[in-house]
Parts: sequence; structure tokens; C-alpha cells
Amino acid sequence: MPTPAQPATRLMERTGITTALLIAAIGLFWGGNWPAVRFSLMDLPPFSLRAIGFTVGALVLLGWAWMRRLPLGIATAEWPWLVMTGALTILGFNVGTAFGQLHMPTSQAAIIAFTMPCWALLMAIGLLGERITSSQWLGLGLGQAGLLTLLGPAAWQAGLGGLTGPLFVLGAAISWALGTVLTKRRGGWQGHPTVITGWQFAICAVPMIVLAAGLESPPPPTEWRNTTWLGLGYHLVFAICLAQMLWFRNVNRLTIGQSTISTLIIPVVGVSSAVVLLGEPFTLQVLAALVLTLSAVAIVLTQRKPAS
Repeated sequence: MPTPAQPATRLMERTGITTALLIAAIGLFWGGNWPAVRFSLMDLPPFSLRAIGFTVGALVLLGWAWMRRLPLGIATAEWPWLVMTGALTILGFNVGTAFGQLHMPTSQAAIIAFTMPCWALLMAIGLLGERITSSQWLGLGLGQAGLLTLLGPAAWQAGLGGLTGPLFVLGAAISWALGTVLTKRRGGWQGHPTVITGWQFAICAVPMIVLAAGLESPPPPTEWRNTTWLGLGYHLVFAICLAQMLWFRNVNRLTIGQSTISTLIIPVVGVSSAVVLLGEPFTLQVLAALVLTLSAVAIVLTQRKPAS
């Protein structure tokens, strides 16, 4: 005869399996987004791609919030913070990575972008007054070592041309980091995260639509390659919409440490999928940079700050 503890144990086991699946799904969806975006860029210029993605993201997230009857209004005091953090985490990051992938291999871009937690930790010293442990300093050092290993002598010797792609992606990572820290500094957001992100997508879509209309002339959809359609479809469904909603669910139901585990999967999936789908070489240099960066981020995310 089952004891009273057995149903609770089975529930915990099912919860653990669900959590693991959600973490894996987020990592896979966002990791696979790197080659998906590169395929999309073969026919769609960067501003046009981001205009489409931001617009769809705004419609889906705000529509989902409306169906759930969440308040769509934003407090007056929150608008400046919403615009500023959205411009950094969404606009700056996505535009930087799009232009970066046009000038460097996608696998390497994914590694550089993933140095974001290291930059955020440094910014938290001045903006949040956080103290850094000796282990976290080690993580920062490993992150910089991974970045230098990835660039290598060839990129530096090539001058500005060889650094264009890495600088775009590095700027994207720093923009994402600053937006994340400022979001944390604001604290006490009154709006629901889905609503806030939906409005950020909407605001960021406006300049992208204007720039795309004024500066770009993409081919008509009838001339797009099949890979462009597949990449764009993956980007919109899995990265912009589904992964974002899963992320909100995980953040709400898990600890920060648990939810951020999914981010460790992203560069691994990004690099491996770029190698398989885009035919990019997987060299010892890329492997070393990936290991150093993953080690750095693991240390940064898992170490607690010391008591003040």
C-alpha cells in the first residue's frame, strides 16, 4: 500500500523532469537561433530582420498578456527605465549580433556574446555596489582569456577589418550586460515581465522599421531562399516567442541559479549547430575559447557575493 509520502515524491520527480526539460528547451532554442539568424541574413538585411523580429515579439507577448488579462498599462515612473533597459538589452544586443555575424563566423560570435555575465559582474561593482569574490575574479580572468584566445594574433594583425565583427558582438554583449544591471538597479518593477518585454519590443521595433525603410532594399519574399524562410521561422517561433515565454516561466518558478543553467547550454548549441549547419570549422582555438568562456560564466553565475 503506498505511503502518504509516495505521491509527494512522485510529484517532486515529475517537477524535476519538467524543470530539466524547460532548461534544456531554452538552451536549445536560443542556441539554435545563432545559425537561424545567419541563414536569415542571407536575404534579409540586419535592420529588416530586427524590424520583423521585434514587431512579432511585441504582438505575441502583448497579445499573450491581453489573453491572460494582465494589465497592459505601465506606470509613468517606469517608462524611462523601460525604454533605457529595452534599448540596451534588446535593441543594442540584437543589432550588434546581427551586424557582427556578417563579419565573422557565427560560432565565434556566439562565444563572444556569451561573455555578457562577466561584463555585468564588473558593472555591478559601481552601479549596484556589489563586492566580488576571489573566485569571481578568477572567472573574469578566464573570460578575458577566452576572448583573447578566440581573437588570436590573426585578428589583431588584420587591423580594424579583422576586428569589425568581434567589436560589434562585444559591443552587443556589453549593451546586454548594462541593460541587465540597470534592470536590477531599478528593482520593484510594477508591470508584469511579459508586458514590460512586450512594450520594449514594440519601442525597439520603431527605429528598426524606420531604418529598414530608409536604408535597406531586401529582395521580395518570393525571391527568398528556402533556408531564409526556415531560419526566419525558427527565429520568430522558437527564439522570439516560445523561448522568451519559457524563460519567464522558469524565472518565476525557479531560483536564479537554476534558471541561469539554461544559459550555459546556449554557446555550446550555438557553436555546434554553426559547425553542422553552416559548415564552419571547429578548431582547437574555438574549443579552447569555448571552454574558457563556459568556465568563466559558470564561476560568475554560481558564486555568491560576500556579505557586506
